[in-house]
This record gives sequence, structure tokens and C-alpha cells, in this order.
Amino acid sequence: MADTAEKVPAAESSSSSAEASIAVEKTEPTTTEKKKWGDVEDDDEEEANAVSELNSLSIKEEEKHESVLEEPEDSNIKAVTSGDTPYTSASRFEDLNLSPELMKGLYVEMKFEKPSKIQAISLPMIMTPPHKHLIAQAHNGSGKTTCFVLGMLSRVDPNLREPQALCICPTRELANQNVEVLQKMGKFTGIAVEVAVPERTRGVSNMRRDAVSAQVVIGTPGTIKKWIAFKKLGLNHLKILVFDEADQMLATDGFRDDSLRIMKDIERVNPTFQVLLFSATFNETVKDFVARTVKDPNQLFVKREDLALDSVKQYKVVCPNEQTKIEVIKDQIMELGDIGQTIIFVRTKVSANKLHKALAEMGYDVTSVHGSMENEDRDKIVKEFKDCLTQVLIATDVIARGFDQQRVNLVVNYNMPTKHDSGGEPDYEVYLHRVGRAGRFGRKGAVFNLLLDDRRDIEVMEKIEKYFGAHVKEIKSWNSEEEYKIALKEAGLLDE
Repeated sequence: MADTAEKVPAAESSSSSAEASIAVEKTEPTTTEKKKWGDVEDDDEEEANAVSELNSLSIKEEEKHESVLEEPEDSNIKAVTSGDTPYTSASRFEDLNLSPELMKGLYVEMKFEKPSKIQAISLPMIMTPPHKHLIAQAHNGSGKTTCFVLGMLSRVDPNLREPQALCICPTRELANQNVEVLQKMGKFTGIAVEVAVPERTRGVSNMRRDAVSAQVVIGTPGTIKKWIAFKKLGLNHLKILVFDEADQMLATDGFRDDSLRIMKDIERVNPTFQVLLFSATFNETVKDFVARTVKDPNQLFVKREDLALDSVKQYKVVCPNEQTKIEVIKDQIMELGDIGQTIIFVRTKVSANKLHKALAEMGYDVTSVHGSMENEDRDKIVKEFKDCLTQVLIATDVIARGFDQQRVNLVVNYNMPTKHDSGGEPDYEVYLHRVGRAGRFGRKGAVFNLLLDDRRDIEVMEKIEKYFGAHVKEIKSWNSEEEYKIALKEAGLLDE
């Protein structure tokens, strides 16, 4: 475990409530094309016949009244309840009837003061019997991790040495991070957690031999599925199943097959378990799949146009060629002063290695991470970055989602995110997640999108701006130091 888990500052809380049910509109589903995600290839899957869809998780205005938990005017988070269970938003952690040990963890270890906006609404939904399923979509950096970690800890019996809560994540980095948060938050509870990630290192597989006795298991889908198959992970006492970055876990280009298999394995022995799905993005195909697999869920969501982080300033730079992209990073961004930690996102491991080599030869201390690296090397590099031992991290999208590092205030898109096998169509969800790595929890941040001077890159950027209804300001001259200084001052990253 890393020595430093991230401290999430509390935000303003909500004090509204809801005591009614609401039906979800049903429409014809959409389909999605076959593609790959990051460095992981998916198995072939046959699309199931559609039954219903969560549509855009929206509510008709005339249906809102008392069925909707609403945030204060400065927030567009809304919740739609299913059934007749009343929920009251938690303005204080004391409202949640938590154990003294958990309260101590929240206040002493996590340094929280009161629930954030999403926590105030979602935690009562998670903890109130009959423990209905929950689909939760909200801003990056809004405190989603605390919602499901606290939810798991609150449902577990510390005296029963059996797995009772399971959290599935798309990457080992995210699984390790969630373990750190749970260990910190649950420090005084006596609740144990075990991480289930691939252990194959230098060609040697270290399959565990003993059955898991930890009350909480957090890991990646392939390893969890293997542990279940080999009877290492018992499911008889499982109360709660969490999908972190749920849109990727249930998408055809993600881990849908493994996720569905795990859910079916649990249902066979314990059909009353609660499912929580958390992500900043849910596309239409995933919403349809969730509607067919998770029955009568409560829903929490934000509108698409409200997903982009207002605290992060976004810029685009048109570069004549690949070499000038490197010069922009070296001469115009990294040379302008101490602006905190930086993540540079590239499309492939080849690009990561190329950029790493170029910057290292110029004397810069950089590290890089991608899915083809040995597990121990990935863990070491990520830990060094989270411990602030390195300042610049070059990465593929293995860390685009859920990677919480408060000191990252600059993101560079060396390559724009596009969907695989789609002719260069933008990957809007990945773009949003990349942007979300900067300016965590309302802090200042900037994103520079480096575009080649060709129609393909420029069209990708235009489509992203149109999709999110945002204007991304252009740096008119790629080598104008003054324009970069102005941009960084606007983002609050450079003194006047």
C-alpha cells in the first residue's frame, strides 16, 4: 500500500429530499461498433436483443415535483428514485448512522468535514434498506470513490471473515488506488481488504492458494473471474457489488463478458445482492445494457453539457509536424516554470516510448506507463508519480480513468483520443476522462490539445467541441511563448 492516499476535500452538501417513484422512459436502443480499448483487446461478443433503455437518464419536466432529489442551484446533479423508498439527503455524515469506527476514519484519517454533493445524495440511497441498485454518473473529482467505498464499509460485518463486498475496476492502477482509500477510511474498523489484480511477473504466475477471508475484495475482472472459478473467492455472503468506471466495465469494447459472468455467478448463490455502478460517463449502448441487467435501479446523473470541468482551461495548438509537438512540450510548456505535475497522454505504447526517448535525450526526467509493461514496473512508476517523486508522466489511457492525483494540474493530449477501427471518430468519453485528470476536486488546471496541421486532427477537435458544447481556445502560433504564458495565467498556473 502506498503511504499517501489522496485526501478529498469536502464540498458543499445538499439538504433536499425525495419521497416518490418515477418511471424511466423506454426507447429503441442504439448499437455500438467493435473496437479496442487502450492496450486491452476484448473478446468477440454478440449483441443481445434490446429490451429497454435508460435513454439519456433524463426526467420529463412535468414528472419532476417531489420525485427528484435536487442539488443547490450551482449543481446539476439529479437523482431519480425507483419504488416507494423515501430518501433524505445527508447534510452531515452523522445523518448516515455509521459506526463510531467509520466516523473516526472519515474525520481523523480522511480529514472530511461533511459530505460532498454527490455523497449527500447517493449515500442514503446506498445504505437505506432495501438497498436498491444504483446507477451513478457525476463529475470527475466529485467524490464518487468515497461514495462506494463508504457504502461497502458500511454494509460489511467485521466479525464475519468472508468476502461481503466486491469492487471491480478496469485497471490495476485504479484497483490499487481504491484499496488505499478503503484501508485509510476503514483504518479503525478491523475490516480487511484484498486486491485482486494480475500477479504474473517476469513470466511467473503467482496464483493464490488459500481462500480469500478479507471482507472486501477490489480488483480487475479477469483476476476476479479466475478466483471465483478456482473457488478462491466465495460468494455466499456477498452483499454489494461495485463497478468502478462502469461504462467501460459493461461496454463491448471493455469488459462486458467478464462483468456479466461475475454477476451471474453471484446471482446463483445470492440473488439479493446490491449493484452500484459509478462513472463520469455512460454512453447509450451501456445504458441499454444496464437497463436489461440491473432491475429497477435508483439513478443519479448530470447532463452531458455539464460534465466538462469548469475549473480546467482547455486549449488547442495546431502543430506543423510531430517534431514541433515535442518542441511545444519542451520549450513552451515545461520551460515556463513550476506548474505542478503533468500527464502527457499518447495513443499507443510506440508513441509513449518515442516521446519518452525524445524528452529524456533533451535532459528531462520523465517516466512512462502503458499496458504492455511488466506489472511491477507499472506499479512502481505510478507509485513514484503519486508520491511526487516524478513530475512528468507519459501514459496511454490505462490511467485516463479514475486516477486521483491532486497535484496534477496540467494535461497534454499529444494524440487526440479516437475510437479504434472507426476511421478516426473521436472518443468523447476518453477525452472527458483525460481532461478530468487535471484540476482534481475543483483545483485549477489546464489542458493542451496538440493537433497536427491536417484535416483529421482538426475535425476530431471540432467534433469534441460540438459534442460538449464548448469552445476550446486556440493558441494561434505554436511557438509563441507569450501566448502560452497568457494561457497558463488564465488557468491560474502562472503568476501575473
